Amino acid sequence: MEKRVLIAVLLSIAVMYGFSFLFPQPPVQPAKTSIVQTASSSSRQAQTAKVPSGSGPVQTAAVLPTQQGEEKDVSVETDLYRAVFTSKGGALKRFVLKSYRETALPGSAEITLVDGANSTLTTSGEGFLVDQNAQFSTSSPASIRLTGAEKKELEFVWTSAQGVVLRKVYSFTGNDYGMQLVQQLSSVGAAQLVGTLRLSLLNKVIPGNKEGRYEVYGPVTLADNKAAAVPVADLAKGAKSYDKQVTWTGFADKYFLNSVIAKDASIASVKVSQLNPALVESVISSPKITLDPGQSVATAYRIYFGPKDLDILKSQGNRLEESIDFGWFSALAKPLLHTIKFFKNYVGNYGLAIIIITIILKILFYPLTHTSYKSMKEMQKLQPKMQELKDKFKNDKDAMNRAVMELYKTHKVNPLGGCLPMLIQIPVFFALYKGLMFSIELRHAPFYFWIQDLSAKDPYYVTPIIMGVTMFIQQKMTPTNMDPMQAKMMLMLPVVFTFMFLNFPSGLVLYWLVNNILTIAQQSYINRTVK
Repeated sequence: MEKRVLIAVLLSIAVMYGFSFLFPQPPVQPAKTSIVQTASSSSRQAQTAKVPSGSGPVQTAAVLPTQQGEEKDVSVETDLYRAVFTSKGGALKRFVLKSYRETALPGSAEITLVDGANSTLTTSGEGFLVDQNAQFSTSSPASIRLTGAEKKELEFVWTSAQGVVLRKVYSFTGNDYGMQLVQQLSSVGAAQLVGTLRLSLLNKVIPGNKEGRYEVYGPVTLADNKAAAVPVADLAKGAKSYDKQVTWTGFADKYFLNSVIAKDASIASVKVSQLNPALVESVISSPKITLDPGQSVATAYRIYFGPKDLDILKSQGNRLEESIDFGWFSALAKPLLHTIKFFKNYVGNYGLAIIIITIILKILFYPLTHTSYKSMKEMQKLQPKMQELKDKFKNDKDAMNRAVMELYKTHKVNPLGGCLPMLIQIPVFFALYKGLMFSIELRHAPFYFWIQDLSAKDPYYVTPIIMGVTMFIQQKMTPTNMDPMQAKMMLMLPVVFTFMFLNFPSGLVLYWLVNNILTIAQQSYINRTVK
């Protein structure tokens, strides 16, 4: 969608200025981790580290045992979410956000990021033979509640036939979406073991309609210093693997993110694949672990399941905010979005905040716009002389071009003066476009009257139509030196933009509409003052 807007704007500028300059025409117009201590007096904890493949024997087993027992669920409720963990795999079974709803309608269901049909954050291993469906034991109560800065833990324990004890310890904070997960291996056997731990991030695929929340949808990973997003459809061609400086991996839609973040280089590699049409799995592998008899080794992660709110993501650290794709102009989009949030805190309405930032940008760019329109007016006044030169040198194009350039020089007119100031503003427009398009702050944020969700389209298409009318008026007022055919082509641009904006978020349409109105007022003033 944003590519179509970019192409439309650039083509319109090219048509408006390119032909007239090159071929003159007649004038017309954080929470701290608590790691479980090993019971053995000789035990010690260490972060996982890469070990040469030949550093000791790897014990194997013919049969992988699974501890039997009744599955136990443990519910965790904080100020921000409700979660259900299960003893089967020591995994996350359900995760519900308390502050976000599926729709803007009263009584709408809360956003569910993990629905209980498939557990996530299960653990498996290579060399340690960890059964991801094993029944862990836990001494935690069936319900854990915490609020504010309060911190609590949930521990699951499982012992394999190899004599390896696996502890999974989740740590929560009442006012933070992020949680800590420590996976600790302790050896009570007699042999050295070498292998890796694998954590599975399982995500449900939403088929069919990709509008709204699901127009951005798929796995995303920050590896090798770059965030890489993969559409779910591309996984049908084959799995995607990352093994260079993996900082975090996750699964995101337009507004929400499920992710696992490395702590102390605890992620060596990630493999993302589509298990079936309904499930995508990200397998997160630790570095090589060497576990000696009586030793304990721990791998730690930070888990984030929550909104793609720029401030919240940034507070999690590790560049998690890069899961939001602000495009080429992210360096501008982020401060603009922060500014909109700043004004919203004072006026109490994101729509009013968008109007304020539009006015501020218009004021800041007034000198450039004034220069641009003044240059276009000067070019327009030179059209009769340019037509004379064209008639005079109609058989000698090189001579005509030299004469035209001399005319520009004599009258001190820059042929690019009307174009360059407009081009400078394009990065700001697209930065604001991306910021508004992918801002969760606008989701279900009301404006006034019939617009009750700035992230959704105008239900009655009133603002896009008014936007198209103001764009037409603005274009008629803009000085031009196009020939009649070019001018008629340009008059179709408002129609194209109107149809394109019909399904855009109303917050973005509001910005463009207010910008057009301000531009009309500005052009009216310039047309009166520039003689």
